[in-house]
Order: sequence, then structure tokens, then C-alpha cells
Amino acid sequence: MVSSEVHRLSPLLEVSQALAVADLRVALPRALEILSEAFGAINGAILLADEEGKGLRIEAARGLSRQATERAHYKSGEGINGRVLASGKAVVLPRASQEPLFLDRTGVLKEQKRKKVELSFFCVPVFLDQRTAGTLCLTVRHDPRRDYERDSKVLQIAASMVGLAMKVARLVAADRQRLVEENQQLRLDLRERYDLRHLIGHSHAMQRVYEAVAQAAPSSTTVLIRGESGTGKELAAHALHYNSPRADKPFIKVSCGALPENLIESELFGYEPGAFTDARHQKKGRFELANGGTLFLDEVGELSPATQVKLLRVLQEREFERLGGVSPVKVDVRLVAATHRDLEAAVRAGTFREDLYYRLHVFELFMPPLRERQADIVLLADHFVEKIAAAQGKDVRRISTSAIDMLVAYHWPGNVRELENCIERAILVAEGGVIHAHHLPPSLQTAEVSDTLPGAGLADAVAAFERDLLQDALKSARGNRSRAARLLQTTERILNYKVQKYGLEPERFRSA
Repeated sequence: MVSSEVHRLSPLLEVSQALAVADLRVALPRALEILSEAFGAINGAILLADEEGKGLRIEAARGLSRQATERAHYKSGEGINGRVLASGKAVVLPRASQEPLFLDRTGVLKEQKRKKVELSFFCVPVFLDQRTAGTLCLTVRHDPRRDYERDSKVLQIAASMVGLAMKVARLVAADRQRLVEENQQLRLDLRERYDLRHLIGHSHAMQRVYEAVAQAAPSSTTVLIRGESGTGKELAAHALHYNSPRADKPFIKVSCGALPENLIESELFGYEPGAFTDARHQKKGRFELANGGTLFLDEVGELSPATQVKLLRVLQEREFERLGGVSPVKVDVRLVAATHRDLEAAVRAGTFREDLYYRLHVFELFMPPLRERQADIVLLADHFVEKIAAAQGKDVRRISTSAIDMLVAYHWPGNVRELENCIERAILVAEGGVIHAHHLPPSLQTAEVSDTLPGAGLADAVAAFERDLLQDALKSARGNRSRAARLLQTTERILNYKVQKYGLEPERFRSA
């Protein structure tokens, strides 16, 4: 008895396995095939309702012609399928020919009548989120010995599995769509972030950078970005990628100086299982990950001679082998390299291959040091104040005049990176909404700039602070002495005295 029951229910196990496939276009026909064979059905179908739940159309069919499938659509309440859709209750017709509601749109009843064969019809609801979302129906030969109630329950269990599979498929599809939309939004955000209009700087040196990026971005030409550390070479590489036809493809970056020599090759080219100890699985390298897009090699001058040889081959042949592999891997990658080293000197010294140098030095882009961009210092500082203050949740809105003078006078050996770190520190220690000179790092606090001498007394310190306040007030009032006096809560006569005492020129602030 137990063996017989297991045999009867075994199709449900097969149906559950068939519905585990994520693609319903594959899963539903397979599930219907299993049920049709188990029941010895002449034909069968799974019909799904439209979004409003007012009509049914065949989603998967077995034993039906294409013409019959196209004819078999039902409104809610129409025919047996329509009634099951409307009521949510299963219908079993032991003798389908005796039921006037059986519309026979597939023509199976008419065909079997000619053969003098009586048919039975099962139709059970498919539920999705507690509503009827479709029907599952089978047409079988009439058999007085058939247990119609038991067979109907088996089909209802199968239909519930179909409903669960539909729910999972919709959740997966919704999640996939969300990920696609997020990916598209991220790409748009990156493209907007690295648009040339959002690079900061109006100096002549930066104008040359904009022109070079605009010239190189539309092509797939290899670009070598030169410049000191902290000048924004990676930012320029992003701009090249996100303003190119490859903007929708990957942008992969590798810091050649940060990786040990024994790891750089596996990172760039990947490896096969068994290539070295602990290499248990195949790993794609950065070149493969960047296929179709851009690979940014930062500090390319740090590459070892062995890696330089492999990089040269990739640039020449557009193919490479993974470590431990023998099959060539072809890639379409736009290479952007950056270095702060003197590659020409490295070539003369024999530490950098001359042929690789010429492969990289197709189009050169030079990022100027900050000391050559004095006109951009205030713009950059204001940008960092706005960005960092928002990130730290501090109400810092501007930089005082004396602090600006110190920023402009400094030589910035660490370039833009040092300026950003300097502003971050100042925002951290600032107590009001303004960054003053004494908030800046000690490296900027020189006697020539801050008007403070070693061992200065209280009177000198107070005078320097008073002069700072006067300059801030005049700047806010755009040189208007009356308004500046009101801001400082003093009289215009006292303000005029102080202005004369410190040799300030209110007129210089009128266009500030």
C-alpha cells in the first residue's frame, strides 16, 4: 500500500524539481509534461491570468496544435477555465461531453467524439499571493475506476507548486530589475561625477588638462598620465573613461606600487588551478575584468622587468595567458597608465624597458602640481569645505581671509591631496562656521604668512586675531565700513581707527 502511494505521488517530486529552474518558460512546459505522462493525458495546459485577472491565455501546452493554443483564451467566468479563475475552486468533469459549459475551444472533444472516446477533464486553480492567477488543466480518457477526487488533489498540489514557482520567479525578476536599475544609476552617477564640467580649476594649467582629456577620451589610444603624487592622476583617468565610448563598460584600476612583485602578475593576468600553492580555482585577472572597458595602471613605473615583458605583449598582441595556463585569452582593453617617476631616466638606467615606454607613451597627459595652479587653490579649498563639512555633519561654511592668504602662500608639496587633508583637519578643529588661520596645520603657520613671530607675546597674538576679525568683517560687508562695524558690534569710528592701525584697505574687498 505504501509503495503504491509513493508511486502515485512521485510525479510531484519531479514537478518540484522541474520548477526549481528559474526560467518559467522552461519550467512550466517541463512540469506539464511530467503531469501529462503521469496521468496519461491526451492534452494539458497551464493558463495564466492577465494583470487585471479578467482573462486567461495559455502559457504552456502539451498535445495541442498552435492554432488550438491561440483559440484557447477565456474571460473570467467563461467556460470551465473562466469559472475556475472566477471562483478559485477546482472543477472535475468525469464525462466532459455531458457538460454544456465545456466550450471545447481546443477541439479535443469533437475529435474524440469521432473516435467514440469519452473524455474526463480536470481544471484546478493556480494561486499567487492568495488570489487566482491561472489554471492547470488536463484532458484524460474516461475511466470508471479512476479516483477523481484523489487525482484532483494531486493536481491541486502541483498547481500550488506552480504558484510558488511563479512567486519566486517574480521576486527574482524584480530583484534583477532593481539591480539593473541601480547599476544604470551608478553608471550615470559616475559619468556625472567625472564629467569634465565637474573637474575643479580654471587656471591655464588645468585648461590644458581639459583640452588633452577632450582630445584623448573619444579614442582607444593608450594614455600615459604624468605628474607628482597627489595631483589627481586617477581623477584624470576616470575622466578619460567616463567621457569615452567605453563609459558603460568596466573601469578597473590597479596600483602597481601597492602590490608585491610576486602578486602583481596574478592580479593582472589571473591564474589557473594548480598554478601555484593555494591556487585551487581559476581566477580572472584585471585585464579580463576590464574587457571592453578601461584598465588604469597607477604607478606603472614600479613594475618588475618580468611583468613589463608580459604587459608589452598584451599591448602588442591584445592577448595573454593566465599563470599556469597555455590557452591565449584575447581582450579588448583601453590602457591608461600613470606615474610620478621619470621614465626617461629609468629607461636610460635600464630599469624600464624602452619598447614598453614607447608603447605607453602614445598620448601624454600632464597633471600640473598645485603650486602651478595658484588660481585654483581657493576653488579647491571651498569645494573641500562643502564636501567634508557635509560628510562630517559640521556647520562650516567658509574660510577666513587670513586663512585664504596662508593657503595661497603655501607651496603644497603634497599637492591637491595635501590640501584636502589640510581642510579636513581644519573642519575637525573649527568651533564656528568659519575656518580661521589658527585652525590650519602647523606646517602652514609660518611667521611670514601668519604675522606671528617665535615667542610672540599676548599683545601680538591679540593684534593678529583682531586684524583677522576686521578682514573677515570687511570681506562679508564687501568693503562697506558701516556694515562691517555693525557685524562686529562696534562703532564706525572705532572700526576706522582699527583699519588705519592695521593698514587695511577696505576697497580691496568690494569685489571679493
